[in-house]
Amino acid sequence: GGIFLCCNSVIDKVMASVYIVYIQNSREEEMYIPISQDSDIPIYQQIVDAIKDAVLSEELKEGEAMPSIRSLAKELGISAITSKRAYEELEKMGYIVTIRKKGSFIRGVNKAKLLDARRKIIQGKIQEAVQMAKRTQMEYGELEKMLKKSFTDEREE
Repeated sequence: GGIFLCCNSVIDKVMASVYIVYIQNSREEEMYIPISQDSDIPIYQQIVDAIKDAVLSEELKEGEAMPSIRSLAKELGISAITSKRAYEELEKMGYIVTIRKKGSFIRGVNKAKLLDARRKIIQGKIQEAVQMAKRTQMEYGELEKMLKKSFTDEREE
């Protein structure tokens, strides 16, 4: 598969602040990985988060090849050390496996682990919403109504 680099908008093209890497997987589909140079989140962590999310959402499937560390670094205009750090983190977490002289590949994630990881992501998002609601002095009942409405709206789609 290949990686293609582009910017998100005209402003981003001028500022070169957001990159989107397209990983073309074995099914000839593309996956988008947004990377922001301006974010407070380190680039290696943005890469880890994007790939982890793609594995958890099953956009990336077991056995699919990842771009090489050097290719990813070149396409993003970052150091190979940064790409390597992201891949090392993903490997430690069990999302990819690296085979010497062959490359890095998506590792199979067992369903129980997948479900647990998704629940942790949801819990984190709920926590963010609760913190934001508290900062804006929103009442619990209003937040609860919003959650119920969002949940109901999603089910009807």
